[in-house]
Amino acid sequence: MIKQLQISNVACAVALSVIATSAHAGYKIEITDSDTIEFGGYMKVDARYVTGDVAYKDFWTGSGTPLAEDASQFKIFANETRFNTKYTHGKVTAFLEMDFYGGGGNEKISNSVHPRLRHAFIKYDKWLIGQTWSTFMNTSAIPETADFAAAAVGLVFNRQGQIRYTNGGLQLSIENPETWGTDTNGNAASTSNDNVPDLVARYNFKGDWGNVSVGAVLQKVDSEVSNETGVGYSIAGRVKTVGKDDVRFQLHGGQTGRYVGIAAGQGLVSGEFEDQTSYSIAYRHFWNSMDRSSIYVGAVDTELSNRNRSQWGINYFKGFTKQLSVGMEYGQFIIDDDGQQKYSSDFMQLSAKYSF
Repeated sequence: MIKQLQISNVACAVALSVIATSAHAGYKIEITDSDTIEFGGYMKVDARYVTGDVAYKDFWTGSGTPLAEDASQFKIFANETRFNTKYTHGKVTAFLEMDFYGGGGNEKISNSVHPRLRHAFIKYDKWLIGQTWSTFMNTSAIPETADFAAAAVGLVFNRQGQIRYTNGGLQLSIENPETWGTDTNGNAASTSNDNVPDLVARYNFKGDWGNVSVGAVLQKVDSEVSNETGVGYSIAGRVKTVGKDDVRFQLHGGQTGRYVGIAAGQGLVSGEFEDQTSYSIAYRHFWNSMDRSSIYVGAVDTELSNRNRSQWGINYFKGFTKQLSVGMEYGQFIIDDDGQQKYSSDFMQLSAKYSF
């Protein structure tokens, strides 16, 4: 009995070492004819320098902190590094992914940071349940950038729990609601009565030329002192041009709330759902089979909170292998809200990325 246990322990150790090696190498492990485990992700290291009168951020979002005078900051970090695993059993797929933007960190000693959950979902046939990118979001339309979120002000950028049905190009989902903004008294709107899920519909057109999607989101806000309904739309896509080049674009309007701009707008302003318009456009050019550049710009304009935020950038990525690339990006983030002083910061970022 003891001998059998020892043999089993050795077998487990060997199996775990194979899996660990596979995780680094990105191998697909076939367990049975219908069961597989895959490991993926990438290592990414960023050196970032920001100078101007908008305070430093590891990556730009729709919000920023204006400064009384110009300041500069430089950091090196690897928080974007991520790891994922996918388990497949016939028609069933389970996917899990984490990165290291979960907070914490001690730059004095260890630079330790907390992992965070990005994706955790199950797919079966035409159904998906779990946490992943909102159905409202066309991920193929996001520019390739060194900055983590590209021109986030012009993007739909949202991960959350949902139940999604897909049939050909049609996608329908109910998604987690979350009131965002201020109530009629100017206080933070309550989320305790969010009892109706957000509804999202999207249709995808695909071909050899690329893809274009049209989508709509319906949010029923039920805070203690406001009862608003918001409807927003999105048109986004990635279209091939010459050779391997492509253009990526997004246009959003209506009452998109928290789905667009990563906190650029408030959703509710004094209990009223505000309209906002945002866009993002980027052109990616391949210099050869692996080296490429993107130039991009994005902006958002909100109706009630009177926020005007924009970002632009240009980059160059050198591909050393299919998995390894090093890139440099220069750009600017701008706050030009109505009736307020204009603020801006320039940024330069060097990134090394190894996918596995």
